[in-house]
Amino acid sequence: MRVNETKQKLQRGETTIGVIVGEYAPVALEVVGQLRFDFVMIDCEHGSMSLGEVENLVRASESFRITPLARVPDHMPSTILRFLDRGVQGVIVPHVNSAAEAEAVVRAARYWPEGERSIGTTRAHDYTIGVTRAESTRFLNQQVMVLPMVEHIDAVARLDEILKVPGIDVIHFAQNDLSQSMGFPDPAEVRRTMLGAIAKARAAGVAAGVGGNNPADAAGVAELIRAGGNFVTLSLLGLLQVGAATFREKLAAAMAGT
Repeated sequence: MRVNETKQKLQRGETTIGVIVGEYAPVALEVVGQLRFDFVMIDCEHGSMSLGEVENLVRASESFRITPLARVPDHMPSTILRFLDRGVQGVIVPHVNSAAEAEAVVRAARYWPEGERSIGTTRAHDYTIGVTRAESTRFLNQQVMVLPMVEHIDAVARLDEILKVPGIDVIHFAQNDLSQSMGFPDPAEVRRTMLGAIAKARAAGVAAGVGGNNPADAAGVAELIRAGGNFVTLSLLGLLQVGAATFREKLAAAMAGT
């Protein structure tokens, strides 16, 4: 079974950066792993992957030592279970708006005595080859990451209570849905709300995830990291657009100089 290197880095106080992948493209995960990104968010809230495809994306991630995490489509324990049984090392759960919802997510993601995840003989347990069930459940409880998403202004208002829930590894803040829940105000207001929420999470000893970042705005991402955001997500498609646009600009400049 595999150690969760992203979780270890966060526990050491390091900043981790990962990419969001919403399409079935194992080669993309191999490339970002080779480029030393820390994790991949396999996006099955907005993405189109089947569970079988998720399992193959996990295999690609493992081959290049990038932590496979999945954004699941809903809070249901059966949903969380099926993704974890594919071998993802953490679940990013959207629209967690209360402490009660956060507690339910933690229970669904961990085995007794920390939760009530159903036990199956799956690849997450190395098919129980060379390891006992007690050993594998204890190890997986230590390695799994539980990442509730706070992406509504109501959840921000309840953040103090959510942060008290044991077993949360990262509170992941999403700018776009947060902005929508606030009625799409001036972006500076959304930014102030994000920065205040990040500060609360870090003061409570919980890692702070920051999503909805524009890969073209490195300065903006750096601001969030300086404010305490230490789990940073970037869209793979956004990175592709930035790279393509940069190449076109450089090519145009080179051609103009000839």
